[in-house]
Amino acid sequence: MRSLFLVLALTLTGCAEVSVSHAPVAAYDSAFSQARSLALGHAGLSGQARRDNAAAIDRLLAAIDNATLARDAARLPAGDPLYNFAGRALQRRGLPLPRAFDRGDVSFGSASRPPADRDGYRPPLRVGILLPLSGSQATAAASVRDGYLTGYYGESRRRPTLRFYDTGAGYRAAYARAAADGNDLLVGPLVKEDVDAIFGDEAADIPVLALNRGSTTPPSGSAAFSLSPEDEGVSLAQALIDRGSRSVLLIAGGDDTQKRTADAARTALQRRGIHIAASLGYASQMTDALRAQAQSVAKPDAVLMVLKGPQARTLAPQLAAAGLSGLLRLAGSQITSGTGKPDEDAALDGIVFPTETWLIERVPGLPSQSSAAAQSRTAKGPAARLFAFGFDAWLLTGHLEQLALDPNARIAGATGRLSLDGFGNVLRRPSWSRIQGGVPVPLGDDAR
Repeated sequence: MRSLFLVLALTLTGCAEVSVSHAPVAAYDSAFSQARSLALGHAGLSGQARRDNAAAIDRLLAAIDNATLARDAARLPAGDPLYNFAGRALQRRGLPLPRAFDRGDVSFGSASRPPADRDGYRPPLRVGILLPLSGSQATAAASVRDGYLTGYYGESRRRPTLRFYDTGAGYRAAYARAAADGNDLLVGPLVKEDVDAIFGDEAADIPVLALNRGSTTPPSGSAAFSLSPEDEGVSLAQALIDRGSRSVLLIAGGDDTQKRTADAARTALQRRGIHIAASLGYASQMTDALRAQAQSVAKPDAVLMVLKGPQARTLAPQLAAAGLSGLLRLAGSQITSGTGKPDEDAALDGIVFPTETWLIERVPGLPSQSSAAAQSRTAKGPAARLFAFGFDAWLLTGHLEQLALDPNARIAGATGRLSLDGFGNVLRRPSWSRIQGGVPVPLGDDAR
């Protein structure tokens, strides 16, 4: 047991590399048993205690190798409270589930709807869209709205009746109107605090596809979809693991999104036993710190940069001067911010980063991103991400039930490949690109 907890308690710097892949079988069995014990009491917890318990279960499962986790998950009986945790861990690793998640209500709309089409399409009858169409979030909401409507009007089959409700002055009044109008699914709200409020309201009884993720688990029959920095951090960590990295140098900028992405990536890597050689804050001059890492005993085999393009361009020659330029280099999606001049961006060649599918290739049901941007400001520049997010919210409107019932169903969306975990959270596997000749080049649907 002590060796297991040493794996889970890796420090950020100066610790010896530890590989969970060589841990004794008994340690795996013990970790799974401990996780199961924690899961048995999970339903009785609430608030921070519930969140801490979930994190502890995730840490224990992260220490288990793929084959053992898949085997033991398949052995869990129906209704076992650990199965949804184990299944989510498998999903995050890109592995198939042995059976569907254990769920309660999976209707996601009125039971009087026509049956699903062969591709799983079964939209609700009436959908209420809760968005902040006025106030400080109105610009972001407009991109989400236009992306949703593009998908809606591009569908030739039966579509639900839509009605929009402005949450700019608060979600409660908008929710009350939407409930009174007889909607059988609500899409939104967009603001995290509103999501927590609606999921925490025991009197709320309409299924909800929230467009953000708060600290409250979606109730049975509802789901949450977001483009959170934390999700990107988990995707970056998994990509490094899939590529065989064992020691990572993490360099991150100081804005809130960069910090959240880096923190999530660091946590996910450490849970899987990956050594963090160092975690450095970005500075314009950091050659000495980089050279120290290159000369250390635990030299990194990969560099993860959570930086914007100009920051990464400044860093590139310093990595070369420190002898680290030949390492695997991954970056967060912010790497494209401040780029667009191939001659300058050639300094970033070789960097691999996640992105929304629609930004690099055509998506069925959508015009190209450049064409959409030429027609509407809500699809231009940084807003394109939210436009794609809105389009995928429409796809989820018609396919939530399919994702809930089919354990390995995936939707090819504008932001990536979408699935649904056992807790009602939409998981997104992004597309990937590599910078080549100063220009991002797609790596393909499943490349990481």
